This record gives sequence, C-alpha cells and structure tokens, in this order.
Amino acid sequence: MPLFPRSFLLGAAILSAALAEPALAACRDVDHLGQDYIVCSFDPAANDIRLYNKDQAGVPFKSFKALALELRHRDEYLVFAMNGGMYHEDLSPVGLHVEEGAEQAPLNTSSGWGNFHLLPNGVFFIADGKAGVMAAEAYRAAGIKPRFATQSGPMLVIDGALHPRFLPDSDSLKTRNGVGVTTTGEVVFAVSKRSVRFHDFATLFRDRLNCPNALFLDGTISSLYAPEINRHDWLFPLGPIIAVVARF
Repeated sequence: MPLFPRSFLLGAAILSAALAEPALAACRDVDHLGQDYIVCSFDPAANDIRLYNKDQAGVPFKSFKALALELRHRDEYLVFAMNGGMYHEDLSPVGLHVEEGAEQAPLNTSSGWGNFHLLPNGVFFIADGKAGVMAAEAYRAAGIKPRFATQSGPMLVIDGALHPRFLPDSDSLKTRNGVGVTTTGEVVFAVSKRSVRFHDFATLFRDRLNCPNALFLDGTISSLYAPEINRHDWLFPLGPIIAVVARF
C-alpha cells in the first residue's frame, strides 16, 4: 500500500466532503381533484429555512440564481427556493418581512385591492426552530419574535376552515403557490402545474397535506427552485424569497 503525506490525506478528505451529495428537497408530485401539483416538505428543526429580499449591498436579488451565487461566497448552497410573498414595483415587500430577527417591512393590515388585501391575509414565520402560519391579526396578538417572517394573502386555510371568500365554482383560474404547516410541524410548499381556483388549492393543503393553516404566496409569478427535479424558474423578477439553505 503506498504511503501519502498527512497533508495529502487531509486535502483528499476536504475534497471528498466538498463532493459529497448535497442535501435535497423532499419534493413529490401530488394529484388533487384532477389537478397536478409539486409539493416539497421540510422539517424546520432539521433544515435552515430563511427569508431573503436584498443582497448585502441592499439590491434586490430578483432571482434564485443571484441568491445562489451570493450563498456560494459564504460556503452555503441553495437546496430549495420559492417566491415568498407579494411585492411592490421596486421588489420591496408589501407586508411584513423579517430577516435574522430584523424587521425590514412592518405588518400590513390595511384594506385595499388585490389578493393581498383579501382579508384575512397571513404570516409564515420561523421562530425558535419551529414554523407557523397565522392570520395577520392573530400573529400580531401573539407577540411572536420571529427569526424570519413574510406576509402574504389571502390565507388559504384558517384553523381548519377554508377562507370564507373562496368559491368551489369560481372561474378565476391561475397558477398558484403557497405554504402550510402540518399538525406535526412540517413545512409544506406547493405549486400548481396548471391554473387552479383558490378553493381547490386551499383544499389541497387542508385535505391532502394535513395543514390546518396555509397561506397563499402568489399567482402568475409562482416560481420554484428544486434542482433534483430539474426545476429552475428564472422567468420573473422576484421580491421576497423563501429559501432552504445548507453548508458545503
């Protein structure tokens, strides 16, 4: 057996670690009421789920690619990402946005036009290693101090009940994506492969994914980054991004 210097063996060990198979998103296809969805699930106690909007220079990332490139400079990589809430023309969040405990935009409970203001809207958050989805007013009353949070709307499922404005025969059909938390604390992301109505999308979370609370993230711009299923969406400029991050 040939003998190698200790420095060579150390270098080989580092290279082996760098080439080890990265963490993967647990994504699967789900059929519900004749519609196809991609569903990706994560345990927040075992996965680092974060929110992003701007880079270190204060410029919006706009894309999963830009976020992935910045993470690589920190010896981290993007396991999974999804557009994480509604935003203004300058890509700033419409509602609450918290990163690493710092509030970058406040909770927004004002009335207005559009899906965000189809009340109740809600908040997805990570706090003390656990995840939650709550209607915005309930979130405010709870006094939660999150590590990460994003606000969007409308709520899809509220304590086991569908949003009261959803109609089972609605003719409003769009691609949609959202997030829920199961009764066991698992975070579940879903995006429709084709256009669906709010009512059907909400029942996916309640009846198939076991989520008593779930939040709509957005419609037409619904975007997903999940490399193990060859999904790399770069079509739309993005505001808030929900990401699952790991270290090399």
